[in-house]
Amino acid sequence: MILFLSNLDNQSLLIALSVALLLGMAKTGVHGAGMLSVPLLAIAFGGKVSSGLMLPMLLVADIFGVLYYHRHASVKHLKTLFPWAAIGIIVGSIAGNFISEGLFRIIMALTIVISLFVMIWMEAGGKEKIPDNMFLGAGAGFLGGFTSMIGNLAGTVMAVYFISMKLPKNNFIGTVAWFFFVINWFKVPFHIWVWHTINADSWLLALTLIPVILLGAYLGILIVKKMTDKTYRWFIISMTFVAAMVMILK
Repeated sequence: MILFLSNLDNQSLLIALSVALLLGMAKTGVHGAGMLSVPLLAIAFGGKVSSGLMLPMLLVADIFGVLYYHRHASVKHLKTLFPWAAIGIIVGSIAGNFISEGLFRIIMALTIVISLFVMIWMEAGGKEKIPDNMFLGAGAGFLGGFTSMIGNLAGTVMAVYFISMKLPKNNFIGTVAWFFFVINWFKVPFHIWVWHTINADSWLLALTLIPVILLGAYLGILIVKKMTDKTYRWFIISMTFVAAMVMILK
């Protein structure tokens, strides 16, 4: 692993450390930080490669999020989302074999930008909670699974869905934590045997970065405790905007 890290230039190494910190923060409530980490890692390693490199880091970070917020998850929403997310992951794993690196980046940028506009429209427009029905949950689950496989971008999709449900801050974080804990493990076989984007280096990098991820998780807990529900929703929106700008300007 030391050899692997030494092969990274200074910019790539700094990005890897920053991504680990952001992922730790994201899993304990600073949800937008995870959105920012996606374009950063894509800049350093490319879209498809970065999705496989990030997944082991996500799996490590997921553990901290679930441990801290596991009691706040909305089981009702998770039951609706999981089956459709699994289908989205399968479709995404197939589609990924036919998508070029350039198209990968376009999909990532469009997903972030569209999600951003929907979140602002709902929050600034004072929209009430959208009726919670099976069709909306199925659509969100499928898109969440697909975009999670195509670039680890389900964070933007699920942020739109849970903001539309007007979930309280802790329920939002706990439900997201469990959702990604499950679907990220479901994605592992596809990355290993279909895309071949996860290898020993990916796992070793994630393990090496555990102290940085843990630091991010601790910072995330401190930050979220100081936010009201409304402030938290606007924080997610602002972080999504930053992620969109990073991807577009690149």
